[in-house]
Amino acid sequence: MRLFAGDDWAEDHHDVEVMDQAGKVLARKRLPEGAAGMAQLHALIGQFVPEDDTDGTEVVIGIETDRGPWVAALIAAGYTVYPVNPLQASRYRERHGVSGARSDAGDAHMLADMVRTDSRQLRSAAGDSPEAAGIKVLARTHKTMIWERTRAVQRLRHQLREYFPAALEAFDGLDAADTLELLGRAPEPARAARLTRAQVSAALKRARRRNIKDKTDAILAALRSEQLGQPEALTLAYAATVRSLIAVITVLNEQVKALQGQVEEHFGRHPDAEIYPSQPGIGKVLGARVLGELGDGPARYRDGKARRNYAATSPLTRASGKKKVVAARFIHNDRLVDALNAWAFSSLNASPGARAYYDELRARGIEHNDALRRLANRLVGILHGCLKTRTLYDEAIAWGHRQNLPQSSVAA
Repeated sequence: MRLFAGDDWAEDHHDVEVMDQAGKVLARKRLPEGAAGMAQLHALIGQFVPEDDTDGTEVVIGIETDRGPWVAALIAAGYTVYPVNPLQASRYRERHGVSGARSDAGDAHMLADMVRTDSRQLRSAAGDSPEAAGIKVLARTHKTMIWERTRAVQRLRHQLREYFPAALEAFDGLDAADTLELLGRAPEPARAARLTRAQVSAALKRARRRNIKDKTDAILAALRSEQLGQPEALTLAYAATVRSLIAVITVLNEQVKALQGQVEEHFGRHPDAEIYPSQPGIGKVLGARVLGELGDGPARYRDGKARRNYAATSPLTRASGKKKVVAARFIHNDRLVDALNAWAFSSLNASPGARAYYDELRARGIEHNDALRRLANRLVGILHGCLKTRTLYDEAIAWGHRQNLPQSSVAA
């Protein structure tokens, strides 16, 4: 016996519908979020499970999310959970009505019917380990902090360009410790021009810079150079915003560093912690990002092709009549694609085989980004093989089959 349920979730409640194998609606109910709602869901489903359920009734649930305590509780209860992509849900809804009308109860009905009729087309919840889920949370937050820091630095650059362009000439990196210290001490052009050699040198030493004398000379020359200015009132206003941005960037620098340590620590405890860093161009942080986004569920990918499809590195073919188009997959996990692009780029200097393959693609007229995607597709396939066989990366095995691979790289 199988029961099917659709769960249309919101922040504080869930609209649930239960139906049988024939599509007959057995129950509809709105449940609260949390433990109380989960208990009510178990009771609701339990009404339709026979008392002498010796064979075990399978409960299949469709829900438009794959994370959170609610989904974890559904999986822990033994239900088969299908996280439905919102785009899939929208397309299924259009199959059964063209009016465009929708409601929470209607979406619950749609999800229940979808897993009843089309579950073979869906991917069940991956069942990643808690360790992999924790790595994913940390790696995502770490990357988000880096992105936030980049945005704050761009805002700082914009402000300086408006009233203090000499600072952009004086300092290389606006998120560097010495830059933040000196700008925080003198965000106004006049005060910056009065900075002493000892103050600048001390800031560079604390930031562990090299070639301090030449850098000090260059910074002082830029800050004391003749430049166009703004009225004093406007300059003071810009200086106040710069101080605020410097404070934000300083905190983000601290948190990025702290989170990096946590990412590396959690990643180091994972069973795959040796396999991922053995891949060319992957360190602990990038390895944690790739692992977190790909997951470690043993039944998540049927084969290497399924892993590459999820990674969105494999091409998508659209064929109709005489027309055939091969294109990149535009619906994808943005964070995973970002990590794989970084991996492919790093591998160019770490793997002769990867470099030879990339150069071959570029020689055929394929542009840089597409060549990186194709290289990432190969790397994901190689990673899948290593994870499946529980072996470390080997350059000769990974690229030795390619006839144009340099002999030196095969020997490596």
